[in-house]
Amino acid sequence: MRVFLRSILLGCAGLVAPLAFAAQVNGLYQVTEAVSSQQPEERAQALQRAFDTLLLRLTGSDLEGGQDELAALRKNPQPLVRQYAYEGDSLVVDFDPVATEQRLRQAGLALWGQNRPALLLWWLGRAPGNVEDDGAQLIGDGQAGAPMLREAARHRGLPLRLPLADLQEQLLATPETLTQADAGTLHDASARYDADALLAVLASERDGEWSAAWRLWLGEENTQGKVAAPSQEALADAVLLAASRFIAPHYVVAPGAAEQIVLEVSGVDVERFAELERLLGAMGATLSRMDGERLVYRLQSRPEQVRAQLRVAGLHELEHEQEPAMAEVSAEAEDEPVEEGTLMRFGW
Repeated sequence: MRVFLRSILLGCAGLVAPLAFAAQVNGLYQVTEAVSSQQPEERAQALQRAFDTLLLRLTGSDLEGGQDELAALRKNPQPLVRQYAYEGDSLVVDFDPVATEQRLRQAGLALWGQNRPALLLWWLGRAPGNVEDDGAQLIGDGQAGAPMLREAARHRGLPLRLPLADLQEQLLATPETLTQADAGTLHDASARYDADALLAVLASERDGEWSAAWRLWLGEENTQGKVAAPSQEALADAVLLAASRFIAPHYVVAPGAAEQIVLEVSGVDVERFAELERLLGAMGATLSRMDGERLVYRLQSRPEQVRAQLRVAGLHELEHEQEPAMAEVSAEAEDEPVEEGTLMRFGW
């Protein structure tokens, strides 16, 4: 019966527009590094740089120093390499996902999975040599600057979305709008893009040196910073790296930190059920029980990670005394017993 109800809900959910959710990063274990030649020494150095890039993607941290095992992998990452090939002036390295994750967890590292918050980037760049507000242009999806931003996001392991940058958005994306702490106007304009995190960047160039002021919102949290680089491509990479370092700690899972969680969600209608299935399905959750607008899922994760993911989706945590816990619903009505675990309760 539960499978039948779930099929009906999923069928109805296909009639409504999808909501904002975490996206799966493709090519997470493939890294491209520039090389000056195909000599063995240059290749060895490129492999080391590629491993450091991958390490940042998976942990959100530089992890300088550290364990002997990690130091050994940094010195010789070859055992983790599935294959590599030269493409022009670049070395493309494919790391083995299973072997890499196993070795990094053995080294005691907390890792970030492939399912990550979709990041909407509002990038306002001034024309080279122009230090005034005149000439600033919002880079939108399909415009000349979009591939540069997408490559920077791919390099740093972030699923990126760009605005259309139509006339209305060009007028809205002023330096004042992008740099103010209150992102109300920007959030309203971003609602159409189904993003979980919002990144606003004001970039400029002077005497061949690029700089940017950026601000990032993730759920109820936000941060800001400034970066400088010798080129616009390097500037984009520096901004996305800073974004990754802020976002990653909300989602990394330390070895042995996952626990059995019984997740109860209230206020679930057809549209929200579709949203919940996409989000929790990416976390490996399984639907346990359905009772009207209240659902129970089982999953292995960290409570902090579950909170971060659900808050991004707009849910709030309920106090246990607010409503009777569904974990106490009669198991006689179910074919399977209630599984023990940490009870977490959320609602819309």
